[in-house]
Amino acid sequence: MSPQSNRIRVINGLDQNAYTYYPILIVGAGESGIALGSRLREEGIDQFRIFERQAGIGGTWWINRYPGVACDVPAAFYSFSFSPNLKWTSLHPGGAEIYQYFNETCEKYQIVDKIQLNTDVSELRWLEDEKLWEATLTHLVPGTGDMSKQDRNRLIADKGRQSVYLRQEIVRARIVCSCAGGLVEPNPWPSSIPGRDSFKGPVFHSARWKHEVDFKDKNVIVIGTGCSAAQFVPRLIHEPYSAKSVTQIMRSPPWVVPRAEHPGGKDKYEKYSPKLFSMVPGLAKLFRIMCFATAEYHWFTIFDPNSWNHRTRGKLESRMIARMKGIVPEKYHEILTPDYSIGCKRRIFDAHWLPSLNDPKIELTTKPITKVSSNSITIGPGRTYPNPANTDSKAPTDEETIPADVIVLGNGFEITTWLHPLKIRGKGGVYMQDVWDERGGPQAYYGLAMDGFPNLFIVIGPNTVTGHSSVILASENMVEYNIRLIKKIMYGDATTIEVKKEAEMAWTKFVQDRLKLTVFNAGCQNWYQKDGWNSTAYPYSQIDFTLRCMFPKWSDWDLQYTRKGLLKRQARQALSVLLVASVVLNTDGVLSRRPWLSLPWDTSDDRVRGGSSRSSLVASPGNCAIFKGHLDIETLGGAGFASQFQSAALVAPNSGDEDAARDGVWDLGLYHGIELVVGPGDSKIYTFILKDELPQDKRDDGRDKAGINCEADFSLGTGSESTSREGTQEKVIWIPWEALKATFRGREIGDDRKLNIRKIRRIGLMIRR
Repeated sequence: MSPQSNRIRVINGLDQNAYTYYPILIVGAGESGIALGSRLREEGIDQFRIFERQAGIGGTWWINRYPGVACDVPAAFYSFSFSPNLKWTSLHPGGAEIYQYFNETCEKYQIVDKIQLNTDVSELRWLEDEKLWEATLTHLVPGTGDMSKQDRNRLIADKGRQSVYLRQEIVRARIVCSCAGGLVEPNPWPSSIPGRDSFKGPVFHSARWKHEVDFKDKNVIVIGTGCSAAQFVPRLIHEPYSAKSVTQIMRSPPWVVPRAEHPGGKDKYEKYSPKLFSMVPGLAKLFRIMCFATAEYHWFTIFDPNSWNHRTRGKLESRMIARMKGIVPEKYHEILTPDYSIGCKRRIFDAHWLPSLNDPKIELTTKPITKVSSNSITIGPGRTYPNPANTDSKAPTDEETIPADVIVLGNGFEITTWLHPLKIRGKGGVYMQDVWDERGGPQAYYGLAMDGFPNLFIVIGPNTVTGHSSVILASENMVEYNIRLIKKIMYGDATTIEVKKEAEMAWTKFVQDRLKLTVFNAGCQNWYQKDGWNSTAYPYSQIDFTLRCMFPKWSDWDLQYTRKGLLKRQARQALSVLLVASVVLNTDGVLSRRPWLSLPWDTSDDRVRGGSSRSSLVASPGNCAIFKGHLDIETLGGAGFASQFQSAALVAPNSGDEDAARDGVWDLGLYHGIELVVGPGDSKIYTFILKDELPQDKRDDGRDKAGINCEADFSLGTGSESTSREGTQEKVIWIPWEALKATFRGREIGDDRKLNIRKIRRIGLMIRR
C-alpha cells in the first residue's frame, strides 16, 4: 500500500471518470459518527470524511425538536467517556443542550471541517479488483435531508426531482464505516387507519415537528404512547401551545417507571453540580460509574434470564402498578396495567405523563381509530387493550366521534430496517439486504461486520441495543473495535479485513438463541423484533459487550496481510514462542512465584530438596487433575540426582530428621484435584490424584489398590495396577477427598531408598524459588 493511499486526493482530475478518493468514508454525523471521528483524530488519523444527509450534526438530537424533548437517562451517562461534560445544567437536559454538547465535541476534536452536510450516501458497491468501495453521493437541496422519506417522495411528486436532488457524485474509499442511527426514518401513517387524505388539518410525526403549527385552542389527536409522546403530550395543554384538548390513542400500555431523581434535589443539583464536577477531581467520573452500575443492576434484575430475575421483576412490576394507580384516575387503571413483563418493551422514564392524565383536557383511550374525516376522527367500536375477548373488562368499546384539528404521530421509527435506505452491494454484487433475507433477518458479527462485505464496519448495528443502558456506551465500545480494524489497514498491515462467514453465522445463532430466553421475548409487541426475528436487542449486559469489544477474537477475521503486516505478524508469533519457551525453560518462571500454591514447609534440611524440569498448569475434565508434570524428588539419603534442578521441592512440614520426614503430614489444604508424580526419575513413579469419592472396596489402607478413572485418560496412568511409559513403571493411587486416611507403607522407590509415609491426611505441593 503506497503512502498516497492514506491521503484524500482526486484521481484523474481532468478526465470524465475523475473521482475523489477517501481513505475512510463515514456515513452519518450523529453521536456515533462524531465519536468515531473524534477518536480517529485522537489516534492521529485525519484522512476521513463524514457525510450527513441532514442539515446539521447530532442525528436524532438535530431532528427531534418536539416540545419537552430531553434525555431520559442521566446526562453524565449519556456523554462520551473521552469528552465528559462537567457543566450539564440538569440531570436530564433538554435536546438543545445535548445538541450543543455534540457541537462542542466536534469543535474540540477539530472535525467540523470533516463533516459534509446535505449529502446522502445512497449506495455502496465493492470493487473486487481495486479492493475499494465505490460510493454514490446524492447532494440534496439544503433542508430536504431533514424530511422523512415519505415527505421527500411527496415533494418530488409535486415539484419534480430538482426540488430535492441537486446532483450525484461517485467517490471511492478504502474503508467505509456506517454510523447511520436506528432512530432515523419515522414510521408512516398507520395503514390500518383509513381516511388520511380526507383530513384537512396538519398531520406530522413528532420526529419532524412542525413548529409553525398553531395549537392554541385546537383539538389535537396523538397516535402512540411511546417515549416521545410521554414527553410532549403533557406540554401541549400549557403555554405556549395551549391546546383545547388532547386525545391520545394507545394500542397497549407501556411500563412507566419514575425518572431518576436529582441527587440532593433538583434545585441544588442544578445549582451546585457544575461547580462540584469541575472543582473536585474524579467526582464526575465517580458519578458516571454509579449511573453505569445502576443500569447494569437493572439488567440483572429485569432483563437477564435467571430465577432471581423472575422474582425481582415480579416485585418491581407490583410496585410500578401500585405507583401508577396512586397517580392516575381510576378509569385508566385497567388500560394502564400491562399484561407482559417489564422490559419487554422499552420502559418510559416518566416525570410528567402520568400526572398529566389527571387534567380533563387530556383523554387516553385504547379504542382504535376507525375513520378519519376532514375535521374529526371516529374511535371504536371495539378496543385494542385489554383483549376484546376479555368479557370481564370494563374498558369502553363504544363508537365515538371526536373533533380533530391537528394529528401528531408518535408511533416510532422503522428501527428493524437497518442501514435504510442505504443500498450496499458486496462481493459478487450481492446486496446486504438479500443476504439478511436469506439468513432470517438483519444481523452482523458483534453488530459490526458481515462476511462478503470487506472493509465495511458498522457502529450500532443489529443486536447492539441493550434496552437498559446508555446507547453512547455501546457506541463507544463499537468505535474502539472499529479503530482496531481501521488501524491495521491505515498503518499498512492489511489490505482487506472481513469477518469469516462461519463466525458471523455462529454469532447470530448464539445471539438469537439467547434472546429467546430474555424478557424481550416475553409476549409483547415491541420494536425490537419483526416477524419473530429480534434484530435490535443485545442479550447480555453492557459489561459483557464491553469486554467482548475490548478483546477481539482475531481468529474470527480473515485479514489479507501486506508484506509489512505479514512480517510483523510473524515477528509477534516468534516473540510469543520465545516467551513461552522462556517460561517453560526458566525454572524461576511464573509457577515459582504463585503464592496460592505455597504451603508451610521446612527448608533447613538440605537432604530434602528437588526440582521440576517440566511442570505446567492444565485444565482437566471432571474433578481430577489441574496440575500435571513430573516433580522429581530427591529422597532422604539418596544421591544428588536433583542437583540439576532449582525450583521445586516436595517436603514434609518440620522435616528436621528422617523420622519426622517419614511420618510427616503432607498438606494439600484446599487444592482439590492435584495430580502428583513422585519419583527420582530412574525408577517407579507414583501418581496421587484426589477424588471426591472412592469405591467402598478401595477404602481400606489403600495399599496396592488400583485407581479409578475420573472421566479422563491421564498420561500418567488410567487407573490400572501399573502401566509402562517410556520404560518407567507407574502406579496410580486414588485418594478420597473426604477422608484421605489411606496408609502407604514401604513403597519402594529405588534400590536402597524407600518412601515411608505412615499417615496421609492431606497431600501438599509447593513450588518455590
